[in-house]
Amino acid sequence: MAALALALALALISSLSYLVGWQFQVSPPTIQCIVEKALIQITKLERECLHFVGASRTDTGVHAWGQVAHFITPFNYDSLETIHAALNGLLPSGIRVREISAATPEFHARFSAKSKVYHYKIYNDTIMDPFQRHYVYHSVYKLNSAAMREAAKMFIRKHDFSAFVNASRNDRVPDPVKTIFRFDVIEMGPLIQLEVEGSGFLYRQVRNMVALLIQIGKEAIPTEIVPKILATLDRRELAKYALSAPPHGLCLVSVKYNQEHLLLPSDCPTTSFGRHHTITKCKLPFY
Repeated sequence: MAALALALALALISSLSYLVGWQFQVSPPTIQCIVEKALIQITKLERECLHFVGASRTDTGVHAWGQVAHFITPFNYDSLETIHAALNGLLPSGIRVREISAATPEFHARFSAKSKVYHYKIYNDTIMDPFQRHYVYHSVYKLNSAAMREAAKMFIRKHDFSAFVNASRNDRVPDPVKTIFRFDVIEMGPLIQLEVEGSGFLYRQVRNMVALLIQIGKEAIPTEIVPKILATLDRRELAKYALSAPPHGLCLVSVKYNQEHLLLPSDCPTTSFGRHHTITKCKLPFY
């Protein structure tokens, strides 16, 4: 059996507002559910045989440009372009497979991941750019980006993020200790882009961190509040200062893997980037 790894480009638009995140759920439908149905139709395999797994459980309303998933197939493919085209032909217009390639048996979309990168975009002006409204949070308050940048640095390194996690909707008890490798605050005219890379993230952790930084940017609270809230390990402490930032400003940009897990098996078909685009051309202007 050969394991195939899919790189999925998920750009959710208003016509797909009924979707409720990645994790499998039939009603209302999720990204995983819709992609699995397409795979089942193409491969004629049962869902239990596919073992379709995503790298990140993006929440309702959160976008993904760099989601990665893998599934198991018993078939040998001479070319991956046919299955690539078939998948994109069956998927709704707001979901696209950017890349499909063979993977080693050791590869796992979730457990092989070394880090994940999220971007959160804030449009900081009195008038919102209508072309970005589905992907950017609008703040009419003038934000102090320097203060936000100083506060963001306080999240960097290993912390127990219990104070920044919402109660999960499943029975799994996650490890609250995560490592933030970088947390950049970048200004591009009226657009403020928050870029965070970490070993992993808890449920709504990024949106909760962003919400606190927005309050700091409004100069409603000092930057020193970050280590104080982290030390409490109590979500109720964060709730005194900020609620979760809206989901539509958040995007999963990339998932990084251990290089040994990215080695292609011998005699495998060539990676498919689509029939008309290469990986360098297939990019979104805002990411």
